[in-house]
Amino acid sequence: MAPPATDTGESTLARIWWLIRAPLPGRGGHSLRMAAACSMVVLIGEIWQIPDVAVPALCTMAVWQKDRTTNMLAGVAINILIIAILALLFVLIHLTLDHPFGQVVAIMLLSFTFFFLGSASKLKPVAYLLGLIVVFALVVADQVPIGEIATRALLYADLFILVPGAVMIVCGPLICPSPATLMMREIAARLRLCATLLEQPDGYQLDYARATLRAGAGGMLKLLKMARLEKILHKDQLAHLEQSAYSSVAALALAHTAFRDGEVQQASQEFSQTLRDMAEMFSHNGYPQDIPLLSAPDNAPALAQLAIVLHGFTEPAAPTPQDAPPAEQKSGFFTPDAFSNPEHVRFAVKGTGAVLISYFIFTILNWPGIHTCIITCFIVALPTVGEMTTKLRLRISGALVGGAIGIASIIFVMPHLYNIAAFLLLIFVVSLFASWVKNGDERIAYAGFQIGLAFFLSDLKGYGPTTDMTTARDRIIGILLGNFITYAVFATFWPSSAYTPIAKRCRTLLDVLKKQIATTNPAEHTRLAATVQEDLSSTERALELAEAEPPHMRAHMPLLPTYAMITRQAAIVAEDGLLPSRRKAVQQHIQDMEQALT
Repeated sequence: MAPPATDTGESTLARIWWLIRAPLPGRGGHSLRMAAACSMVVLIGEIWQIPDVAVPALCTMAVWQKDRTTNMLAGVAINILIIAILALLFVLIHLTLDHPFGQVVAIMLLSFTFFFLGSASKLKPVAYLLGLIVVFALVVADQVPIGEIATRALLYADLFILVPGAVMIVCGPLICPSPATLMMREIAARLRLCATLLEQPDGYQLDYARATLRAGAGGMLKLLKMARLEKILHKDQLAHLEQSAYSSVAALALAHTAFRDGEVQQASQEFSQTLRDMAEMFSHNGYPQDIPLLSAPDNAPALAQLAIVLHGFTEPAAPTPQDAPPAEQKSGFFTPDAFSNPEHVRFAVKGTGAVLISYFIFTILNWPGIHTCIITCFIVALPTVGEMTTKLRLRISGALVGGAIGIASIIFVMPHLYNIAAFLLLIFVVSLFASWVKNGDERIAYAGFQIGLAFFLSDLKGYGPTTDMTTARDRIIGILLGNFITYAVFATFWPSSAYTPIAKRCRTLLDVLKKQIATTNPAEHTRLAATVQEDLSSTERALELAEAEPPHMRAHMPLLPTYAMITRQAAIVAEDGLLPSRRKAVQQHIQDMEQALT
């Protein structure tokens, strides 16, 4: 069995440029809506004269969701959370007022709490945003007159969350599509990819198809859950959409197998046309029924199985007792190992250390302009050294690009802005660019948020257009300083390696593969095929992160080549497992991989 060919052979710069401009499904619309929401928050901040309006703008970019239902729920949730935050801030400000040591202790305890919640609870990534706002409010509290310090700090902390939450609640339903619509667009995109794979794609399209395949059905199922909450579609329609989500993953895997095995040369035009017709129906908020069984050559098993999957694309089969998935247990607020796994506490200690070091540096230097280093610590903290190393390049490049845009706009654009409309247009254009990058491929998405971070913190100082170059310079320095401090702390103290969980993920992957081969229920078979792709994606990602770690850490990874070999074989077995004629060979391959793992 030959591995899927996904190497384009192009230079790194060409690949990055393709990732930046790749027209992924829904990327343009989601970016436009996110940029509009950020601009709306800035407009409200200018009207109410909220200081540091960059913070609510950043919160909006961080928590804005694709569909209207999730936006409303998230907006309500963060506005409820702010009540507890305000009560906490009220007590802390009065306790730490004119008590520098008490303020340091409060910052330390708050940072530890929010970093721990971000690692060991369902509150992530909201925990980091809440920690950022609370600690930021304490840090800047002494910059307002003493007599009104408590009132102003509480008011501004409230507005930092209230404004983004209100925009999400009000504007989300108006400008965002329904979750069912987004789900159907995702299915349509996968069907078009299937047609592309049967029409001799180029290398970049293969990369895109592989990345889409690894996403599985998880994202679509989350949209389906939101669609159920809306109570608009009938339960039968939702059942058809759920099966379509699983079938789209199976169809994409089979189309990729057909390309890999050279069967696409035997594929008739009828396959591509059927796939594109089905995609067109899903794009218009419908779904196909009574799809005819397409004919495939005898020596093309992948095409034959693809025809079967398309024939029953939207029809969920009733699960038999032996194939029915076990009932999911409701999980609590904390993760199962929240208080037994020391990694959560270590993560909180490292994050707290980075925040305190940043606080001491700008306090000792008496350089309040670089207080953005504290904000950066909450934004860039990641569990493993592999993630820190992988994303450090994205952070630095994103911060430099965003800072360059911010400084260039101050020099060349701000002096010519004489009304709020022109100022908001500038905010919208740059937010659109940052959102476009943020909503792209995972390999560049992190840089998008860093572009928004650097630009907002550079250009949103006072009210209206700013010409203060010093503030932009200081805040960019603070961002870069926070990046380096966080990386240094997390890579030095209790460095957590991405290598550790790979063995467990490999075992989980092989267990799901065995279930996929053993099941006789067609609907359950496609469901497990989607689950396999998600498990495979998490394992491949852990391998990439482990390989990105420093040499002294990779020296303690003796089984890394074995895990990489198992993952490559599992990627092929996951596709071949969909073909009945290859199941015996697949079972043997799974046994060989289990033996290599043990």
